[in-house]
Amino acid sequence: MILAETLPVSPIESFWRSISACACTLTLLATPAVAAPQAPVPLVAVGQVLPDAVMAGLNGPHKPLSSYRGRPLIINVWASWCGPCRKEAASLERLAWSKAGSRYTVIGISTDDDRNAALKWLRHSNATINHYIDSGPRWPLEHMLGASTIPVTVLVDAEGRVVARYRGARDWDSAESIQLIERAFAGGGRPAAAR
Repeated sequence: MILAETLPVSPIESFWRSISACACTLTLLATPAVAAPQAPVPLVAVGQVLPDAVMAGLNGPHKPLSSYRGRPLIINVWASWCGPCRKEAASLERLAWSKAGSRYTVIGISTDDDRNAALKWLRHSNATINHYIDSGPRWPLEHMLGASTIPVTVLVDAEGRVVARYRGARDWDSAESIQLIERAFAGGGRPAAAR
């Protein structure tokens, strides 16, 4: 058996080793842990129930998404800088206030990075329906509603189940769009080629 020979350590060298060990320990303790980035909220597929989320109000109070259960819901995802979003906004207002639209609740969700830009657009457009704003860094509403491109409009039944998702701007108060909405809600979230 070979024994390692220990060399004598001077008191000064021992002192500096102790100081170095303490400094390393304090550095480790003072350095914040680096957390793994959180995964984005997953897309809620047609036929699945939207999870609850508190939505930050733009032209009204904050409100949980679940508070809209009990009545069919039309959610339009938009941004103030999006030309097609701005173009379809008036038709969503008209739909919300029409006889055909009275069966549904229509809300908007802005994906603007700048809350003030979203508010400025709402004032300019004389919006009367409730609008909310999504926020980073995770953008939960944008991800779960599938708003990788905007505008996107998501139809949700009274139980909170996504029944359809439509990409691109539409004239939402037209006879064609009203029929599209009625067929989607009548279908109850069964997958269809047009969705």
